[in-house]
Amino acid sequence: MKRVRCPKCDYYITFDETQYAEGQSLVFKCPECGKEFGIRIGVSKLRERQKDENPDEMANEEGCGSIVVIENVFHFKQVLPLKMGDNVIGRYQKGNRANTAFETVDPSVDLNHCTITVSKDKKGRIRYTLKDNNSNTGTFVDNVELTPRERRVIEDGTLFTIGATSIILRGADDEEQ
Repeated sequence: MKRVRCPKCDYYITFDETQYAEGQSLVFKCPECGKEFGIRIGVSKLRERQKDENPDEMANEEGCGSIVVIENVFHFKQVLPLKMGDNVIGRYQKGNRANTAFETVDPSVDLNHCTITVSKDKKGRIRYTLKDNNSNTGTFVDNVELTPRERRVIEDGTLFTIGATSIILRGADDEEQ
């Protein structure tokens, strides 16, 4: 079963994709708002926004690593690529400015909860720095809450928690070294 989201109201419509051939166009009418919209069966252009069953196969074009939002009681596991600079992490909502938002109904995750800054050190290695964006429920690394102005360097495999959601950092493969 697949889900598509109404572009007007964000309501999910579920359908059985095995009943259709790749490349076939489908038209849906949203039962919530009445909006009609179409999709084409095949590879999604927004793959990084969907749950990813096998994060090891996910290609990261910029080579900056990714975050794995662990499956919890609120939603499925998701893999989101990181980019150089600030990656604002938070709950997805239509119009949200967070550039690394994930889908969840966890009310304890803010829209702009925390930020991972990806940069390079003097030796050219990728460095990850995590900070809390003054969230309501805090950001925790190793069960210790980050203080309001604290910036913590994290590395591949670091588990951090925002609200009731756990996230693992997957660092970039250092092929140059």
